[in-house]
Amino acid sequence: MLGYLIRRLAYSLFVLWGAVTIVFVVLRVVPGDPALVILGPDASPADVARLRHGMGLDQPLLVQYGHYLADVARLHFGDSIRLGGDAMGQILLRLPATAELAVAAVVFAVTVGIGLGVAAASRPNSWLDRLISVFTLVIQSTPTFWAGLVLLLIFARQLRVLPSEGAHSWQNIILPAITLGLGFLAMVTRLTRSGLLEISHESYLNTVRAKGLSERVVVFPHAIRNALIPVVTVIGLYLGSVLGGTVVIETVFAWPGAGRLIADSIGYRDYNVVQAGVILIAALFVVVNLLVDLLYGLIDPRVSVGSVSR
Repeated sequence: MLGYLIRRLAYSLFVLWGAVTIVFVVLRVVPGDPALVILGPDASPADVARLRHGMGLDQPLLVQYGHYLADVARLHFGDSIRLGGDAMGQILLRLPATAELAVAAVVFAVTVGIGLGVAAASRPNSWLDRLISVFTLVIQSTPTFWAGLVLLLIFARQLRVLPSEGAHSWQNIILPAITLGLGFLAMVTRLTRSGLLEISHESYLNTVRAKGLSERVVVFPHAIRNALIPVVTVIGLYLGSVLGGTVVIETVFAWPGAGRLIADSIGYRDYNVVQAGVILIAALFVVVNLLVDLLYGLIDPRVSVGSVSR
């Protein structure tokens, strides 16, 4: 157990280092000058050069990278160029809205996905099974931003039954949560269906059936517990993509979360906010995956913690 946790911690630190390095490189190779953004297009070259020197942008990249790693190790991300104040503080201020959206998307995807998966597995190769298969294939192959625009057009513009943007009431979260959870819904549906079909003829389930219990009792809770093990495993991976996907979804639906702040900061070349946001998302991704690995062993006692890592 201790050895596994040490290996996972080392792997987590490597992932975080990779995220830190990638965002540092990307932000410095894309066109644009943060000093010019701050001072405006009418600033003199001397003023721009002076500010670049103050921000350390005139130093060699390796020197900037070294200072950057030292600041990250001290959890010091600097101030926001555009908003002022601590960069990580700005991200944390908007993180609850992003977490609310991510949780709503996961709840929607898992709830509806398990229901569709059970329905498909209960009637394999039927018209219902084929219909659900086509539905999941369509929604998983549809780009997230395009699905969001379609939902906006139908429910906000045409039918006018749901708001199109903002976070003024509980209704505002419905469309962005559905859009964000569609891809995972398709995955949960397929995993649940395949898991139930794979174990449908296991001896312990036949024993339950021999006792005269209904098929519903066989599925809940006897079969569904083992069938959901793959679903629990991919939740950690999906949460990482959810946190990354919020950048697009929050922009489309004007949701006031950390993802939208990161997207706006990219346009303004606000290095500090983008770096703080990406590092926080990477850290949350690593922590969630570690917790899911441990939960995997608790759900299925046949799987040891060490074997999960393999």
